[in-house]
Amino acid sequence: MAKYAGKDVIPLWVADTNFMSPPSIIKALQERVAEGIFGYGGQPKTSANAFINWAAKHYAWSVKEEWLVFLPGVVSGLNIALRAFTDETQASIAPHLIYPPFMAAANRVNRAQRYASLAISHHRWIMNLTTLQLLGNEKLLMLCNPQNPGGTVYTKDELLAQLAFAQAHDLVVCSDEIHCDLVLAPNLKHIPFASLNTDAAARSITLMAPSKTFNIAGLGASIAIIPNAKLKKQFQKTLEGVVPELNILAYSAAIAAYNDQGSWLPDQITYLRKNRDYVYQQINNMPGLNLLPIEASYLAWIDASQLPVDNPQKFFEKAGVGLSDGHAFGKDKFIRLNFGCSKILLEEALQRMQQAINKL
Repeated sequence: MAKYAGKDVIPLWVADTNFMSPPSIIKALQERVAEGIFGYGGQPKTSANAFINWAAKHYAWSVKEEWLVFLPGVVSGLNIALRAFTDETQASIAPHLIYPPFMAAANRVNRAQRYASLAISHHRWIMNLTTLQLLGNEKLLMLCNPQNPGGTVYTKDELLAQLAFAQAHDLVVCSDEIHCDLVLAPNLKHIPFASLNTDAAARSITLMAPSKTFNIAGLGASIAIIPNAKLKKQFQKTLEGVVPELNILAYSAAIAAYNDQGSWLPDQITYLRKNRDYVYQQINNMPGLNLLPIEASYLAWIDASQLPVDNPQKFFEKAGVGLSDGHAFGKDKFIRLNFGCSKILLEEALQRMQQAINKL
């Protein structure tokens, strides 16, 4: 990791994994590179079908080709949604805590943003919409499922409550579901917000990607699913001339990812579950740290408020472990640890953290 190049710091902060991508993706990229021509390229005909089949298989969601807009990243989708469906007199609603691009998207274009706080309920981080004070100019509800940070996989009842809120206040919904293929809790399944019913579909923009799932974030490939033709037209008009189309290698990787039928993803889920369980046990045995159960993805949201240090991120960085600072997510005295790495690296990092705490 370039951030800690030349330093004895284990980088567990950025939200991608250390795992090599599946052979099917590597093969597809090698074959495309071997062609030796890298000029302008259009959207391959097979790209839509690859995702449509994936959505049907993994979420029991019937998606139509005309709903799809391919994007070079979910973050660009968040920014386009905010610009397309609010103006400078209007506001969006977002979870808080939330990963930084949600807040940055609003700040970048001078949009007000109301925050629905995440609260702990039954050992899970849940977005609380019931206490939100609205001014009447809110137009966009921004969701994150699975929740980052926190790792919550929202249940159908919780999603229906979010939908009821959107209906009551006539909101367009932008749902960031980039971690949806990495559900670790065996008793849970990801439910796309737009798949709830026809109203949810008609008011929503769903953002998905193979990037977190298959560790291809550097290639830039994601998809906006917009069933409402009017919303889709508005979304596309806003991105024209600003957001580039996917590059030819991103398409190759995405198609191979969504067509992958091998054991790579189930094997990764199994590995991540073991890492999660190890992190949960070790962190909760460290004085001053607390970690709630993680339902999805590879990001541990750790409460370090009882640790007698001013800045937990800087404290552990000095001990040789690079973590994300909770301040960027809206919560001081928290840290986020990425356990999408080898068990050996994870053991070394947690050992360094334990040793640093022991010296306090």
